[in-house]
Amino acid sequence: MSPLNLPAYDTRIQNIDGKCSIFDILRRKYVTLTPEEWVRQHFIHFLIKHKHYPSTLLANEVALQVGTKQLRADSVLYDQLLRPRMIIEYKAPNVEITQKVFDQIAAYNLLLHVDYLIVSNGITHYICKVDYENRSYSFLKDIPAYQDL
Repeated sequence: MSPLNLPAYDTRIQNIDGKCSIFDILRRKYVTLTPEEWVRQHFIHFLIKHKHYPSTLLANEVALQVGTKQLRADSVLYDQLLRPRMIIEYKAPNVEITQKVFDQIAAYNLLLHVDYLIVSNGITHYICKVDYENRSYSFLKDIPAYQDL
């Protein structure tokens, strides 16, 4: 897999039914290793180990429904009362982060109304803080530590 702009961690990779799989610590199971999954697992470990996000408040592949349409947010951070606080959208390292990606995460936020949106392809990371009162958002220079949210 491609090197990322994220700290390395001790990955658990296995061949299961002829497919390369990586262990997802949040779902507690092996999942098919795709370039996007490679980014997700590194990013989640980064949040937990380096930014001190509680793993118990993070979830991967969160199902959302808009009318009859089923959507899936890549990762969601919740607060202590299990209210969504952050949505994270991942792309493979070779996928450029475009307006379409931001439109995708914005659509998820119409349902969840979180304070923070993150988009990452493992190389480039964008984070913005949403200001609902002023109907605006601002991009942050760095991903905040959990205690600073």
